[in-house]
Amino acid sequence: MFVCICRAVTEDEVHEHCSAGAMSVDAVSERCGAGEGCGTCLERLQAIISERNATATTAA
Repeated sequence: MFVCICRAVTEDEVHEHCSAGAMSVDAVSERCGAGEGCGTCLERLQAIISERNATATTAA
């Protein structure tokens, strides 16, 4: 499923970037361009990243 239509970034790609160390919307955006177009995806990007950060904190 696409998260960012402007840059054709999928949810899987966002997860891959997070796994590679991108822990913020800005970091993901720098890697793939998500959020740099219309901005509609910013809320979804933040939700995915927050969920991953919470999971990582709980697992640690």
